[in-house]
Amino acid sequence: MTIESINQPSDLRRLSYLEIDDLAGEIRDFIVQAVATNSGHLGSNLGAVELTLALHRVFDSPNDAILWDTGHQAYVHKIVTGRSQGFSQLRQANGLSGYPSREESKHDYIENSHASTVLSYAYGMSVAREAGVDKHRHIIAVIGDGSMTGGMAYEALNNLGHSKQRVIIVLNDNGRSYAPTISNLTQPSSVLTEPSSVLQAKEKATLPDRITGKLSSTLTRIRMNPVYVARQRKIETWLQGLPVVGQQAEKGMEAVKAAVREFLQPPSFFEALGVRYIGPIDGHNVRELEVALRNAEDLSAEGPIVVHVLTQKGKGYSPAEDDDEKHLHDAPVFDPAVGPPKAVPTGYTQAFADSIIKEAEQDSRIVALTAAMPGPTGLLPFQERFPERFFDVGIAEQHCVTGAAGMAMGGLRPIVALYSTFLSRAWDQVVYDVALHRLPVIFCLDRAGITGDDGPSHHGIYDMALLCKVPGMRVLAPSSAQELQQMLSDATKLTDSGPVAIRYPKGHARQVGNDEVGHGLQALRLQQGDGSLAILAVGKMVAAAQQASVVLAARGINATVWDVRSCAPLDQDMCADAARHSRVITIEDGIREGGVGMSIAAIIAEMSATCQVESLGVPTKFLPHAKPDRLLAQIGLDCDGILKAFDARL
Repeated sequence: MTIESINQPSDLRRLSYLEIDDLAGEIRDFIVQAVATNSGHLGSNLGAVELTLALHRVFDSPNDAILWDTGHQAYVHKIVTGRSQGFSQLRQANGLSGYPSREESKHDYIENSHASTVLSYAYGMSVAREAGVDKHRHIIAVIGDGSMTGGMAYEALNNLGHSKQRVIIVLNDNGRSYAPTISNLTQPSSVLTEPSSVLQAKEKATLPDRITGKLSSTLTRIRMNPVYVARQRKIETWLQGLPVVGQQAEKGMEAVKAAVREFLQPPSFFEALGVRYIGPIDGHNVRELEVALRNAEDLSAEGPIVVHVLTQKGKGYSPAEDDDEKHLHDAPVFDPAVGPPKAVPTGYTQAFADSIIKEAEQDSRIVALTAAMPGPTGLLPFQERFPERFFDVGIAEQHCVTGAAGMAMGGLRPIVALYSTFLSRAWDQVVYDVALHRLPVIFCLDRAGITGDDGPSHHGIYDMALLCKVPGMRVLAPSSAQELQQMLSDATKLTDSGPVAIRYPKGHARQVGNDEVGHGLQALRLQQGDGSLAILAVGKMVAAAQQASVVLAARGINATVWDVRSCAPLDQDMCADAARHSRVITIEDGIREGGVGMSIAAIIAEMSATCQVESLGVPTKFLPHAKPDRLLAQIGLDCDGILKAFDARL
């Protein structure tokens, strides 16, 4: 059996369990090779192999809709739905997306890499099905334990339980989001995260833990048994029909059932919300998975049901299994024989990591918060140095921001480190919980601008246009590692009068001397021209502006170059200087409409009736996955783009 012979999910149903086990091993080798060649999400996909195979053997996609939260675990799904050949171009321009893609396949529904949304999608689709519009037989939502910590997931669970929508929820519990999952819901002390078997993986557990595991497994088999369920329904119907005492008897039975749950298995949060729960199930045993899923298929006729599946992130590949930080959640190009090198902060992220420790050593009020991303945001060194001042709140950006607001109200100086694209999930909290109260919170936004391989949901292109509109918010954009460090130092003082946001890109950072580092909210003029052209560049785009100025100088055009630095408020002296030029070109790696450049253009228009302003920025459209430099070149945000903009007005 080879992967090439699997062209559609129905091909899996002809295989024996022995053949399925062999295929699982082959798929793992295939994924390791594909990610090693192209980069991508590794650990989460290695852990979901058997689960995905079981899902596609039990359910009939696309007649049954299988929905994936975030898509970090969807590589196996892509393979079994006929896209194995595309993995040679995984995450490359015009190649296979690293996430589910509606354009790629009828088996994909959600183009999303933001967490905790799948249950709401499933609820909506189930409502459409009940209305006779959606034709899916079953709707299956696959969600990780990390995503389950997000607020939207809880909101959707509550609504599903209340409405009794027929949705099957598969909780893929590997104990990880990116870092270890911040939750007591799926990982109580009595449940381990590495289940070679539900009944066997408790060797390190205490005797009570093992007993609890056995009782839970036994009860699960009973509660999934169709005969038991049918008899339970019959008794409940009979009790309800009894005159006078029927309701009391039914309440008494519910009390007994609740007491049994409390005594014999972990308290069932899901069932308290009206969502039936079964599990835990060994997520690497296809036979057990199929039994559980088929029973869930039957039981879902009465309402939502959770199938709790335990898996091991990075399963089957020792470098991933041994990576305590993230189990190779994602990986660059690497040698599969030895695995990728240990991930360390680089560029702007490293500059932030060094700077926040320095500032915290000088100010004991400084604390750091993140939403499940301590490694990628550069906070692990801070956590090691100041463990009591570090807070990972899990995949919960809204809670993270308002929690920081509460800390600020209490006298602390919180620094919130997030990806730029993820801050948008807490927009309401930024505006009304932080800014409205003028609280001293610093937002450090990594992965700002065009990020590349992860595609449209990860590009951090909206931050400046949004944040600059928030009353009292100061928005800074460094053009070098030294600028970032200076800005963080300045921000700790600026927060005395309200919040500050610092946004910076992924990867390489310019290294500059002291004469190219600004201060406070002032822009920095890097070179003075002859008055014909001024180039005002934001953050990363400063390098492109300087390159363009060199080319223009060779043509006899001496351009003035400004590093904008402060996007809000804008430096009025910079704008006044620019207005004295015949032409101005602004360039930013954020959305153009409503962006920094257009704000500059509006100010200059009030100062000069003759100065022509051209604003370069990201167009209002969703950008695909590709390397950042390639995308920037395509939309004219590089040296050549500046030159073309200049020549177009000659």
